[in-house]
Amino acid sequence: MTQATTKWLDTTIVSIKNFKPIYHSSYNQQRDMVLHFDSKVTGYYFDKKTDTKTAINETTTKPYFDSNFYPQLIRFLPLTEGYKNTIAIFDYNPITSTGVITATIKNTELAILNLNGQETKVWKVQTTDDISKNQTISTYYIDVITRKTLKHDIVFNGRLMTMEIID
Repeated sequence: MTQATTKWLDTTIVSIKNFKPIYHSSYNQQRDMVLHFDSKVTGYYFDKKTDTKTAINETTTKPYFDSNFYPQLIRFLPLTEGYKNTIAIFDYNPITSTGVITATIKNTELAILNLNGQETKVWKVQTTDDISKNQTISTYYIDVITRKTLKHDIVFNGRLMTMEIID
C-alpha cells in the first residue's frame, strides 16, 4: 500500500495441482509468522509487541485451504449467477480462534465494472468468513474472461477499503 510506512511481506505457496497449502509466512511491524502445512500445521508466531514467540503445532481433521489463499481460489471456482458455497480454510490467530474455519461465498452475480474508463463484464462475488466472525464483507470483482481480480472492496464497521488493479 502506498501510504504504508513499513514493509509487510507475505508469502503463500500452494500445490498447483489441487491448491493444497504448503507454506505461508508473514513479516510485518507487529509480528512474524511462519506456517508449514503437512499432516500437521507447524511453525511459529512471534509477537513483536510482547517479544513472545509461540510454537504452532496444530492437528487438523479435514481438508482445507490456506486462509491467505482463498481470495485467489475464488477466481478458479465455477462461478455462475447466484453461486454460493462454503470453503474450509485454516487460519492461525493467537487472539481469536485457530484451526479450520469457514469462508462463505454469500452471492455471485454478473455485473459491469467501470475501471479506468473501461467497462468490463465481471463476476461480483460477495464473501465473509469466520476470521472476522462474519462481520467483514469482501466483494471481489473478477473479470469473466481472464478471471483476474480487478477490484476488491472490504466493508468493516461501516468503513470501506477498496483495492483496484493498476496495469
